[in-house]
Amino acid sequence: MTGKMNHRVVMHMVAGLVMSLPGACAYGQRSASSTIEHYPSHPVRIIVAFPPGGGNDIIARFFATRLGNEFGQQMVIDNRGGASGIIGTEIVARAAPDGYTLLFTSLTHSMNEAIHKLPYDTIKSFAPVSMLGRGTNVLIVNPSLPARSLQELIALAKTKPGQINYASTGVAGMHHFGGEMFKRAAGIDVTHVPYKGGGPATLAVIAGQVDMMFSTLPLALPYIRAGKVRPLGVGSAARSP
Repeated sequence: MTGKMNHRVVMHMVAGLVMSLPGACAYGQRSASSTIEHYPSHPVRIIVAFPPGGGNDIIARFFATRLGNEFGQQMVIDNRGGASGIIGTEIVARAAPDGYTLLFTSLTHSMNEAIHKLPYDTIKSFAPVSMLGRGTNVLIVNPSLPARSLQELIALAKTKPGQINYASTGVAGMHHFGGEMFKRAAGIDVTHVPYKGGGPATLAVIAGQVDMMFSTLPLALPYIRAGKVRPLGVGSAARSP
């Protein structure tokens, strides 16, 4: 982390770390070198803007453990899911601008602005700090769905317009956009079913409550290996290693 520590911080999966810019405050008058030298002096709260068990949560906990070891301070994960990450993000936007409240979120952070009226400014309220990871989505389906390839899924959807549904982490999230982009590209009619996060959405696919989902690989891979979901393709131009 570089620069003045007079900002709140957002950890952005794919997009990176982001720091909030709330305006001038007494804390911000301290010199950068003095602030950074003594940071952190007590435990740091990391808000994950999605429920436990999702891709954001998995990666946030991975980094929290290592950041805690590096800083010698506890990194406390606080899951605040709901409203496509808006609830957790607003908490950070309103927190004391002292660098001790961090937010871990995904590209949904920037996508929300296209759909929702937000209680904060997506660009002006935050400043990027560091990218933590980048990956592709994977299309998974419930094993009971009679489609073993992407082509078979498209053919099946065309025979059942509106009857096949897909889960997402919420309206305007990257999983939602992935579903809508696939829907348009394939010329099919599938129904969107939003959930509060990747964990609940994936469990809904496993339980057969919904047919499919564009999931993150860290979240889906254990269920793919266990045979609880079937992968049909990835959202990148090349195969995933």
